[in-house]
Order: sequence, then C-alpha cells, then structure tokens
Amino acid sequence: MPVGAALWRSLRAHQVYGANTDVGKTIVSTVLCNAVQRQKSRERAAFLKPVSTGPLDEADDRHIKRHGAGTLTKCLYQFDEPVSPHIAAQQKNFIVPRDDDILNSVHKTLSDWARNDITFALVETAGGVHSPGPNGNSQADLYRPLRLPIVLIADSRLGGISSSISAYESLLLRGYDVHSVLLFQDDYYQNHEYLRDYFRNKNIPLVPLLAPPAKPSSLDADAVARDEEAMATYYRNVSQTTDIESLLDQLSNKNAERIDRLENMATRAHDVIWYPFTQHHDMNAKDIMVVDSAYDDYFQTHRSTDGKAPEGQLQATFDGSASWWTQGLGHGNPDLALSAAYAAGRYGHVMFAGGVHEPALSLADLLLESVENPRLSKVFYTDNGSTGMEVAIKMGLRAACDRYGWDASQEQISILGLKGSYHGDTIGVMDCSEPSTYNKKVEWYRGRGYWFDFPLVKMSQGSWRVEMPEELKNSLGPDQEFSSLNSVFDLDQRVESETGIRYREYIHKTIKEQVQQHGMKFGSLIMEPIILGAGGMLFCDPLFQRCLADVVRSNPNLFSTTPSPTAKSPAGESSTTWSGLPIIFDEVFTGLYRLGRKTSASFLDVHPDVAVNAKLLTGGLLPLCTTIASREIFNAFSSPEKSDALLHGHSYTAHAVGCKVAVDSLQKMREMETNGSWSQYRDDWAVASQTQSQSSLPDVWSVWSRDLLHDLSYANSVDGLFAIGTVLSISLKDAQGGGYTSTAAKGLQQRLAAGGENFNVHSRVLGNVLYLMSSVTSKAESLREIEGVLRSALL
Repeated sequence: MPVGAALWRSLRAHQVYGANTDVGKTIVSTVLCNAVQRQKSRERAAFLKPVSTGPLDEADDRHIKRHGAGTLTKCLYQFDEPVSPHIAAQQKNFIVPRDDDILNSVHKTLSDWARNDITFALVETAGGVHSPGPNGNSQADLYRPLRLPIVLIADSRLGGISSSISAYESLLLRGYDVHSVLLFQDDYYQNHEYLRDYFRNKNIPLVPLLAPPAKPSSLDADAVARDEEAMATYYRNVSQTTDIESLLDQLSNKNAERIDRLENMATRAHDVIWYPFTQHHDMNAKDIMVVDSAYDDYFQTHRSTDGKAPEGQLQATFDGSASWWTQGLGHGNPDLALSAAYAAGRYGHVMFAGGVHEPALSLADLLLESVENPRLSKVFYTDNGSTGMEVAIKMGLRAACDRYGWDASQEQISILGLKGSYHGDTIGVMDCSEPSTYNKKVEWYRGRGYWFDFPLVKMSQGSWRVEMPEELKNSLGPDQEFSSLNSVFDLDQRVESETGIRYREYIHKTIKEQVQQHGMKFGSLIMEPIILGAGGMLFCDPLFQRCLADVVRSNPNLFSTTPSPTAKSPAGESSTTWSGLPIIFDEVFTGLYRLGRKTSASFLDVHPDVAVNAKLLTGGLLPLCTTIASREIFNAFSSPEKSDALLHGHSYTAHAVGCKVAVDSLQKMREMETNGSWSQYRDDWAVASQTQSQSSLPDVWSVWSRDLLHDLSYANSVDGLFAIGTVLSISLKDAQGGGYTSTAAKGLQQRLAAGGENFNVHSRVLGNVLYLMSSVTSKAESLREIEGVLRSALL
C-alpha cells in the first residue's frame, strides 16, 4: 500500500539521522523531547524508533523513557542481536518486515499521535544515514517516501567533518530537507566550529551541545546506576546551558511555512503560470494538483484539511500519466540522481560541436547496439522529441530530394503518414500531421502530406478485434476477431493472408493516385509504430503499418514518375540502403521498453532509415533526444559546401548530464529485460496463447493484467480498450462520436482522482480516451491496487 508523506500542521514530526554510528542520536532526541515537555504551552512530545537492535534494556526507546520525562515512546521492530538490522532481522527466524510495512507502520503511528494531540515527534533511524534497514536497503532510501524534515546529528570525532558533510549531501541527493544540525562540542577537534560555518552558508542552523559523560567500561549494577545518575545530571545541565527552545521555535516555523506554501501554491500558480495543452478560460485554482515530492510511481500531493486531520496534509497519488510518458525507473531514482550529480560535477555542460565527451559517445554506442538495426549508424543529439523529429524530417526530405533530383525551393515536398499522428509542436514538425485540434489554429500551419486512415486494434466484449474504418471496408475487408493479442502481432502468418493482400493493394493504389492524379511528391514515410499517442492512443493494426512500409520500399517507381536529370540511383539495394522513401519511425513515445521491447519497430519487423527516441531515454529524469540515421541518409548532407551540412543544433546538444543518465537508465532497463524482472507479466499474458495452434507466437505482454482487460471490456460505458507494455488505454462510449474535444472520459478521471481511502490516481484524458501508464519498475502489487480502483469505477 502506498504511503503518504508525513506532514501535519498540529504534529511537528522530524526524522533523526546520524552522520555515523554512535554519534549520540538518542541523547540528542532526549534533549529535544525534554525541551518540548518543559515548554509552558504544555506541548506533548513522542519518540518513535522504527527499527532497533541490541539488548532490550539498552534500547533507545527505553533510554528516552528513563530520561525524557513524560515523552511517549514506541519501538516498532525490535531485534535483540546488537548488529546491523539487515543481519539481525535474518536471525532466529524473525519474520522480516517489508519496507512498505515499516513505512506504513511509521505513518500510522504518527497519524495516531496527531489524533491524540501529540505536538512534537521524532522518528529516529538506526546507525548512520546509509545503514541498512531490515531488507538491506539504505535507510536514506527506505524512509524517503515519508520525506520527513531532518534533524541531522553530526559527528564530533576525528573525521567527523567529512562524514557529516557526506551524510548531508546523501540526504540532499534524495530530496530531504535538513532543518537543523546538532552535535556534541569537542574543543580539541572543534568540528562544531567548522560545520557551523559550513551549514550557515546553507541557511541551516547548527547547535553544539555539551558532550555527555563517557559510557562506563563495565556493566555491573553499580556502574549502571552511576551512569544513570550522570546522564540525569547531564540532561539538567544541557537544559540550562543550551538554547534548545529557539531551535524548536525555528523547527515549528519551518513546518508551518511548508504547509502555508503548499496551501497557497495552486492560487499562485493560477496567477502566474501558463500551462501546456490547457484551456484556462474555465480553469480554477482547485483544478491544479500541488505536488510536494514524488517517489517510485507516486506523487505526494497536497490535500486540504482542517489542520488536525490525522491523515495529514499529503497523500500518495499514483502517477497515471507516467509524468506525461517520461517515467521509466521511478521518481527520484537515487541511482540516476547520483549519475546526474557525477556528470554535473565532472563536466557541467560541454559545448558539443566539433568535440566529444565520454557520456555522449557511450550513449551513441549503446543505442546503436540496442536498436539492432543494420541500417542505423549515426546519432544526432537534440533535447526533446519535437526537435528530434524536426531533425528527422530534415534528414528524410534532403535524402529524397537528393535521390530524385527535386528542388524543394520550387515544388512542394510532402510526407506520407497516418491519420491522428502527432510528432511535436515545433512549427516544422506540425506540418507532418493532418489538421487537428493541435495545429489547425496555429497561424503558420500548412499541413503537407497525405495521411492514411487505418484499422484499429482493441478488446471489446472479451475478444481482440481489428476494426476497419467504415468507409474503407470495401477495400480492406470486414472486421476481424482474434483469440489473443499475440495473434494480432503474428505478422509472419498474417502478412500473406487475404487481409495483408488487401492492405497492400489499397496502399499501392492510394499512393499512385496521390502522385499521378494530384501531383504530390513525397519525401518520407513517417509513422509512430503500433500506438499513435497524442492523437488519442490509437492502436494501429501492426499488419497495416508493416504493409505500408513494404509497399513504400518495394515500389520506388511510385514516387518519381518523371526522372530528373539530377536524380541519383542508389549504389545497389541492400539491408542498409533505402528504397522508395526514407522511412522515419517516431519512437519518442513507444520506444525503449514503453511497450515491453527495446524498440517498437521490432513488432513490425521493419528497420527504419531514421529513428527518434526521447522520453524514456533518461528514465524520466532529464530532457534528451536522439535521432539515429543510416549512413546513406548521412551522406546526403556531405559536400564541399558548408551550407549543405545539417545546420541544426542546440546550446545544450548532447548535454553530458543527460547522456550519462541515459546510459545508466538504458543499461538498467536492459538488465531488467534479461534478469526476469517482467516474467510474471509475461507469464500472465502467455496464457492467452497456449491454446493457439502456432507454436511460436510473438512475445507481447503488459504489466496490466489480462483478466482486467477481459472484465472491463464488458463494462457498459467502455467502447474498447487495450494494454501493451506499460500502457493501458480505455475508450469510453460517446454518443457524440468521441475525439479530442470529447468530455466522455472526464467522469472516470474524476472518480480515479477521488481514489480510495489510502491513495488517489492521477490520470490524463485524450477526449473520450483515458489512459494509464506505469514505469518499467512498477511493483505488481501497486498495479493490482490501481486495477481495483478501476474495477470499482467501471464495473
């Protein structure tokens, strides 16, 4: 179960981290709790130790109970071996609590305390910042979803300056807010003097405390009694010599300021921000989702309360748009954050024209290996999918004009594509899509191309169907039903079927008419393989796309009916040269494991001449795009004239930070593909093909369960749906016909946003289509919970 971040107006909760082991976390916690209990406002303090190891009578919560007068104490998981929690939890047949269980127990405890008028709480970790929890994960990662503000206990010993700064930077790298630093004063090493200046520059207060008495060397009864008395004296002296109360006031103010900022953010945003793809005419501040932080698949979103609600100010919200299709390895992935920090520290940004750095070269090599396309050999870097497609179009049109001897300054060169396609918002790439809501009101839009209507794939009433456009049924044939999604993708069987023959005949005839009767010249075929994303999550019959590519490549005579004297003949057709038209695959949305494979081109068994990747390229952390082209496309720009070069670039071309993160992201996803991380999903979908007579159907699967699709396909409000890879798309019935301007999916979107008792579901709609996406690292149990919300909303 996802956990909300821990934030209350009535309960000021902080997490105590130590820069190292044995730095006195519990002693500092006791000092803070005692100071709270002494305040005239009669505030109540509480101390929570999620995980404790060692003898029970030496447990930290016992120490607080003895010396923290009136402080409420609790320990959630106690292991009696005095070793690291990940070792202690494995001994004596303990049932090891999952990280999610620990998080939920901490949140529930804090919620209960908020309900019972506790005003100040400390959640104390075990050991240092990166000491492992019971499952072996760093505590800094384990507790991150709670995002409690940090009280950092620095190390006053030799070497403590380094360990304290390292601990602070580790916390910062994971999105924690360090609100204060405390440490014991040592007049010999004087770490407190150095660290005071260091943290002052970070606007973080540092409070030095009197050093506590040394621990007794023996544990006999007399020594223990003397130690108890010495500690009691110490706590009295600390309270008299240290101004802890002012620190508590600062912590209280920061808690209130954080909540005030969250409560005002929507109104402030409504006043000053112009949102993308948003009509502001009827937009209110209440329509704006305020995100405090994010982890894994969840945002931590603000919700209005009366200030005393024990549930807290923040709630987990499933990121159902995968942060608009970029999320691959989970929000705030610490490994990617570290990669970014390393590259930022090593390079910053390096001008790329005429130079090279290791991340850019490594990424180029990795991509060329991953796409498994013998045609592709050159990688061009841009910063987002739209600009990457601009480059791809420049490449394709130049190569076609060079091949056929066309002069683009004298005649219109167009593209072939699919209806509903969308390749970006920059002014050039807009012209590669038919008139739509996205572009027809843009004053410079012209629309230069021919766009094929095409059959759609969906599940309806328990069956997979390929539905032909009504006006094309005479040409393409009747609708078809399939027993499984795998069968839809069995192109080896389908390509020579009657449907395949019909597709190719129709495509050939249509192109011939456009060229001969309308005088069109086509410079490239551009397709989003399998799914047309922004056009409405349109699942194109893969056989149609395969046939379109086959017709274009096998009929070069279609595109140049009157040979030009400057036309060039290819040096000889091969697997690395293009024929007919350059084929450009826009895999910005569908590539790099979004659909469960390295490339969506592999579903079609087509090798494009140009491929564009973005979004998942950096795992959801940074903007970056690559346009990969064949050697033959590259050579079309080669000449003695500088003006013939591909004169395109960005100030941040091949940004070293983005390239380094992309390398690590792709390597992680490739590792997941080979180590069985997705086996349970594959097994779920493989069941559908076991009854097939074919022995080797394609491997097509989804993280969304097969049973969910089957059940929802019978819902009264559902017209059709599909799932593939991380994508789930639900098309709702609309008496007005659907489309981008439809509001049919709004009701479902609102029901998901209301969510369940413990979390909400953020989603986006495209007219009458609501879609959900996960990251490739999503946990199966989380997805099944989301499916439960969907079932409740639709069935």
